[in-house]
Amino acid sequence: MDFTGNETQTTVADMVASLLARDLPASRTADLHAAMTEAGLFTMLLPEALGGDGSGLLDAAAVLTELAKAAAVGPSLATMGFGIVPLVTLADQELVERTVTPGCILTAALMEPGRPFPTHPQTVANLDGDTLRVTGTKIAVAYAEQARSILVPTSAGVVLVDPTADGVRLTRTPASSDDPEYAIEFDGAPAEFVTSDIDALYRIATAAIGAVADGLAAGAVELTARHLADRRQFGKPLATFQAVAGEIADVYIVSRTLHVAATSAVWQVQSDSPADDGDILAYWIASELPAAMQMCHHLHGGIGVDISYPMHKFYSAAADLARLVGGSSYRLDLVGAACSSN
Repeated sequence: MDFTGNETQTTVADMVASLLARDLPASRTADLHAAMTEAGLFTMLLPEALGGDGSGLLDAAAVLTELAKAAAVGPSLATMGFGIVPLVTLADQELVERTVTPGCILTAALMEPGRPFPTHPQTVANLDGDTLRVTGTKIAVAYAEQARSILVPTSAGVVLVDPTADGVRLTRTPASSDDPEYAIEFDGAPAEFVTSDIDALYRIATAAIGAVADGLAAGAVELTARHLADRRQFGKPLATFQAVAGEIADVYIVSRTLHVAATSAVWQVQSDSPADDGDILAYWIASELPAAMQMCHHLHGGIGVDISYPMHKFYSAAADLARLVGGSSYRLDLVGAACSSN
């Protein structure tokens, strides 16, 4: 397996880096999303018949990782990894054309209360005449209120729901980061069928989350290494102290391991491989990424928790991802179950 990025992935990563380098005003998330839309970073994921480039998850992952290196993901994870890529992969072209409009935000409802990424969702979808209607509860749905449409795993498969439709009630819930997150109660909400393959949606979403985790780890390591090189104690840079060098080395190892796991998961989804490292990737996100962020905070000292310094953005985003994938104990159980079944 050759995980080396191709020219397209390098180009889109450079485009994102260029957009991030702009002097954006306080409304950074909205302006960055608009700038990415104008640059064609969302439409490139559409098939050529719909005016896109036919790019896939590999290119989306390159964008997400570059955004995460600056802790500036915003609605891009939900729109690309939970929305456009799954729709293009799993839905018919007519539905994609009606759903994905320029500048729109998309998302997916991947968690139920106490049940992250449920293979057999308790949320049900039944036909009422000619209309498919959804009833149930989802939690931790990023950008639900801002989204044009939400992909919802149900007993009948994945369906598409308009968050403004009758029978949909959104409640804003707290998150570690400033990103908007919602619990959703569906009470006979109208929906459109997308696919019966719920696992495919989860695989794509997990790989996209991994791409973000990869970028967060790399960005936090770079930020911390710069601080240790610049900050002096007893007349020497902190980076020259043996204990400090050992601790940042441990964080670097976590970052590189996440990179390998994330790249592998993205490649497996893109190539439609039967191999699936998603649970291993999710375990590292839930267990090792938050611990690495804590070490970066420790190495920064008091400045790490100052909200005017960017370290807290990396930490908060990592905490949200760890919660979204279900936590380390849950993911370790899944890894153990997979190992025992082989």
